[in-house]
Amino acid sequence: MINNVPGSQDTVSMDQNPDERTQSQSHRCQLLDLPWEDVLVTHVFCYLPLRHLVSLQCVSKSFRSLVQVYLANCRKFDPTQTGPHIPKEAFCSMLRHNQVLHHLCVSNCSDWITDKELLPVIGQNQHLLRVDLRGCVHLSRHALVAVSLSCPRLQHLTLAHCEWVDSLALRSLADHCPDLRSLDITACRQLKDQAVCYLAGKCPELRSLSVAVNANITDTAVEEVAKKCRELERLDLTGCLRVRNEAIRTLAEYCPKLQSLKVNHCHNVTESSLGVLRRRDVEIDVEPPLQRALVLLQDVVGFAPFINLQI
Repeated sequence: MINNVPGSQDTVSMDQNPDERTQSQSHRCQLLDLPWEDVLVTHVFCYLPLRHLVSLQCVSKSFRSLVQVYLANCRKFDPTQTGPHIPKEAFCSMLRHNQVLHHLCVSNCSDWITDKELLPVIGQNQHLLRVDLRGCVHLSRHALVAVSLSCPRLQHLTLAHCEWVDSLALRSLADHCPDLRSLDITACRQLKDQAVCYLAGKCPELRSLSVAVNANITDTAVEEVAKKCRELERLDLTGCLRVRNEAIRTLAEYCPKLQSLKVNHCHNVTESSLGVLRRRDVEIDVEPPLQRALVLLQDVVGFAPFINLQI
């Protein structure tokens, strides 16, 4: 017998061939022998794509149990982990025992997810900070009410292209989630000025808001948001055809932290109001008139002409 390292307790028999020694060493240290929650879940599985971990469940009963432990302690569930599409059965299985989610995105489930699959997940995860329901057309207003009642700490919510969102559901959100920082209600066409005004009064900490692609939104809603949400940094009014210069001037007056404004296809918003924001270096998605003219001229003649702007 030979000692490996001075003072070591381990010995290797000279009578064993290399394969036997390798087999003996591997038997002494296996992956599943490591502490599951303290090591594997916390420091190993967190670096693996969720779709790979789900496949790992097929290896053995022990691996299946280990993956279930990980899923029960997962803080984030989104398409970057699961891939562009996820079957209904896999979604329900993965989140069945999870009660610690902070971030939930189900946009990759939009083709099939309904209240039946979503509400149990929302109901048992009261620490959610970010929820993305973008494009989930098969949900109902009950989904938003459930989010409102179950997630009082919610800060970020995306409801873009969810036309089932109505004024009563949005009021529930405003009443129960005062810490909301960002809200995307793009193309939620049931919503009108009154609902947006109510939200602004209840959620003064809003930093980002999109009410894009909604012809019901007028100056009334934009001005109320400007006056009540002084921390506003980003506002998307794309396609809000009834918004005019007066609302943009109010926005410039009351929102000193504004960084980005989108007003494309807002035909009643002109440079007379946008110029004030440009001088504050606010990023605006509509080019100044002169620059637009130069672009059009370049398209016609094939090159950008030199113009002395100091004349």
